[in-house]
Amino acid sequence: MPNNKTQTQTQTQTQTQIQEIVQRLELLPHPEGGFYREVYRAPLMIDVPTLNGTRPAYTSIYFLLPGNSFSAWHKVASDESWFFHSGCSLTIYMMNALGRLEEHILGPDASFQKMIPANTWFAARTNQPDSYSLVSCAVAPGFEFSDFELGRRQQLLDLFGEEYKAIIADLTRE
Repeated sequence: MPNNKTQTQTQTQTQTQIQEIVQRLELLPHPEGGFYREVYRAPLMIDVPTLNGTRPAYTSIYFLLPGNSFSAWHKVASDESWFFHSGCSLTIYMMNALGRLEEHILGPDASFQKMIPANTWFAARTNQPDSYSLVSCAVAPGFEFSDFELGRRQQLLDLFGEEYKAIIADLTRE
């Protein structure tokens, strides 16, 4: 069993790794939690009638999720795929079309990618609080912040019920 000194050293090393990745990849804080930077925005614009306008064919970002944070419940108006790069595994929580909770693990001992359908409520957190997860996210049609909705706790409880009260409370910022 690790002692307090060992735990403190591990936490310090992890925080240093996170700071190095944030600096190297020029990441910024994301409203849902974690850090991100857009790395590609397709020059091809497509008409998307369901979104009342045009969007890039796709966009992609780096997304770093520290173990002491989480990606809060949110939804995006386009399909979004997550691709694991490094760190520890993470769990993506999704409310499926039937309003049931699904959990998907992304990481070195699990799947390396997961697609979240458009307009699906989802959240994520690392599976080791003293680590981090680095992923890429690709959105098609491309991401615009106007197509992003951050979930509010009461709104999600009204949609999905008291059965999910704990996970909704754990992964909202109110």
